[in-house]
Amino acid sequence: MGEFAPNTWLDAGDSPFFRTRSQRRRVGYARQASYVAIDVFLVCVGAVVIYVARFGFAHHLGISIAPVRELIRQADTHTYIAFLLLYVTLIVMACMSQHLYRTSREIRALEESFKVAKAVGFATVLLVLFVFVSGNKEISRMVVASAGVANIGTLAGWRCAKRLYVLKRSRRGEGVSRALIIGAGRLGQTLALWLENDRQLGYSVCGFLDVHPNGDARVLGSIQDLKKVALEQFVDQLFVTLPADREVVKEIWVEARRLRLNLNVVPDIYDGLGWRAPLRSIGGFPIIELHGQPIPAFGLAVKRVIDVFVASIGLILAAPLLALATLWIRLDSRGPVIYSALRVGKKGRKFRCYKLRTMVDDADVQKDKLREANERNGPFFKMENDPRVTRCGRWLRKYSIDELPQLVNVLRGDMSLVGPRPHTVDDYERYRIEHLRRLDVKPGVTGLWQVKARRDPSFDTTMTLDLDYIENWSLRTDLGILLKTIPAVLRPDGS
Repeated sequence: MGEFAPNTWLDAGDSPFFRTRSQRRRVGYARQASYVAIDVFLVCVGAVVIYVARFGFAHHLGISIAPVRELIRQADTHTYIAFLLLYVTLIVMACMSQHLYRTSREIRALEESFKVAKAVGFATVLLVLFVFVSGNKEISRMVVASAGVANIGTLAGWRCAKRLYVLKRSRRGEGVSRALIIGAGRLGQTLALWLENDRQLGYSVCGFLDVHPNGDARVLGSIQDLKKVALEQFVDQLFVTLPADREVVKEIWVEARRLRLNLNVVPDIYDGLGWRAPLRSIGGFPIIELHGQPIPAFGLAVKRVIDVFVASIGLILAAPLLALATLWIRLDSRGPVIYSALRVGKKGRKFRCYKLRTMVDDADVQKDKLREANERNGPFFKMENDPRVTRCGRWLRKYSIDELPQLVNVLRGDMSLVGPRPHTVDDYERYRIEHLRRLDVKPGVTGLWQVKARRDPSFDTTMTLDLDYIENWSLRTDLGILLKTIPAVLRPDGS
């Protein structure tokens, strides 16, 4: 194989490789535009058919049809055309968010259809909300709902038909890329088996090249035979599955450019941990993600909306009760009505947590003296008969009324309705390293501990429940905890 010259790949600006990549990108954009055009056409045709079916027939049995001119006039009068344009835009944007215009061949038809259903369903719901907010009562909800169902069928249907067509051509050997795998080891054999069994990927494996040919009939030569084998076998794609050897890969890269072949490097990282790992870019550097913990961004956004809504309603409904509690606290003992103290929240961030004052004014000063009487095992301080609690405070704590001002913390974003309870700074400073995991999420007004083990003195039990909540979080879990909190609060065993 020819000598490797560094300048041949460092001078990339006018190289055939980059020109080819630019051309491939333009082809990709043209294909995506054609997919968008098909979707737009099908949505418009479906809307017209459903509109005519709904308003064009004078009778349910379709005995007579209204004049076409009358239908057009009625549609324009009722702004159906404007709403159709909005609907088309929403569907295209939703499909783009589901990556339906650059779908990989590896995705299955059923999964793609599910993505179509999500996109169309989301767009249809947004349209219904827009119609409702606009106050337009002339747009038929039945037409909109029927269009949504029809669009799921047509948009998913043409994609399934396209996949069947591509698969049929692949089985006939049409439109298939002939692949030569460099490296006949475990990784190379696994890749070949995968490409051959999954015909929709569009590859046909013509053989292997290996540093040490082992007599296998499919090994067509050594790496030095690359040019000869590639020309004889009419190769389109090269897959390098050899252990990482920079100089060898560079030489293969140079030869692939000369032969105008696509070159793919399949890394065998850490005994196969890199297989199926997604490749992404950070600052221009290609990164193979061996493990990732997905962040449920949509679920967290919904959780935040629920927090704000429920906290707002809760403060409005609790206003009379808070007013009575304020008056009682003022009459019962000296000091402010609201007690605010630094608590430790998500990722160790400190914030002011608000409660109705249930203790004497100098309660924090007395806390260190009472540490020896702590009834909780671990850094969390708690006493059943705390001498600092006022007469009014005992009643407020009994029914958790003192926690209501924390709804303000929820509105400010310091807390959530559901989560691990926030601890004071002095308790936080007594954490062991494994306790810090409970700070991965926002603290909550209520949590799993409050509804399952409110009277359990063990901090380890609290930690177990908090970690179980964090690792298995879902909106359904939050709803269940909120519903269980109501009877727990009404029982007079407040914390």
